Amino acid sequence: MSVIAQLLHILASLFSMVCQVFYWLLIIRIILSWVGVHPYTHFNEAVAVIYNATDFLLRPFRRLPLTIGPIDFSPILVFFLLQFAQRWVVMQLLTLAARLQG
Repeated sequence: MSVIAQLLHILASLFSMVCQVFYWLLIIRIILSWVGVHPYTHFNEAVAVIYNATDFLLRPFRRLPLTIGPIDFSPILVFFLLQFAQRWVVMQLLTLAARLQG
């Protein structure tokens, strides 16, 4: 196995793990919002870290009209896009690694 192919395998695994971490952080954020824990009302550093880590993913989609009443559907769209990106990028990296192996 060539060094570049190994690096692409590692990169694919790393990207997949990062996507999984963001997936779980989004789930935790949604659950915290249902319970009523917000980083601005509760001085909990862990909650603030979760909100700060997921804000950059949600911010572009909050501008879209994805809210019906009190329900915000932007996290669902982010879930779908995150899973699509994870599968597509990992597939492309592994395909390229397979081509380099010969």
